[in-house]
Amino acid sequence: MQSDEELLPLASQGDLDAFGFLYERYVERIFNYIYYRTGNTYDAEDLTERVFMRAMRHIGNYHDRGLPFSAWLYRIAHNLVANWHRDNNRRKEIPLDESLFGDHQSEHPEMELLRAEERERLLRVIRCLPDERQQLLILKFVEHFSNAEIGQIMGRTEGAVKSLYHRTLLVMRDEFGVNLPEEEHLEVEFNLE
Repeated sequence: MQSDEELLPLASQGDLDAFGFLYERYVERIFNYIYYRTGNTYDAEDLTERVFMRAMRHIGNYHDRGLPFSAWLYRIAHNLVANWHRDNNRRKEIPLDESLFGDHQSEHPEMELLRAEERERLLRVIRCLPDERQQLLILKFVEHFSNAEIGQIMGRTEGAVKSLYHRTLLVMRDEFGVNLPEEEHLEVEFNLE
C-alpha cells in the first residue's frame, strides 16, 4: 500500500488512480466529520463529494508544509460546512434519526428509543457550540484523533487543544447540563449505524 507521500506527487500530476487511492483512504472519515456537523446524510454526501472535487481540482497547488494530507482535507470540509451552515441559517430542518427506522431487533424498542433520544440531545447540544468546538469534539470522539493530530488539523498547539477541550467541557456542563468525560474516549455512541 502506497503512502500519502508517494501518492501525492502522482495525484498532483493528474494521476487519477493515485487520487482514487487517496479518496478511498479518506472518504469515510470526511463523510463522518461532515455528517456530525450537518446531521443530515444527504447533505453530508453532497458536501463530501464537494470536498473531494475541490481537492482534485486543487491538488496541484497542495504543498506539504509538515501537516498530513488529511489536515488539508479536513480544512476544506470545515470551510464547506461553515458555508453550508451560513447558507442554510435561515431555514431550519429537523433531521430524522435514521437509526429509529433501522433494523435493530437486538434491543428492546423503548431502550433503543431512549438511546436515540439521548444521542440526538447530545448532537443538538454540540451543534449549539461554536464551529471550532464542534470540530474539536468531532475530531476527538468520532475520528478518535489525538490532541496532537487535532492540533495539526486545527492549526493549534497540543496545549491549546487541551485547553479548548477543557473549556468546552465546562460550557457543556454549565450551560447545557451535559457531562462529558475528561478522558480520551466518550462512552456515548456516535455511530451512524
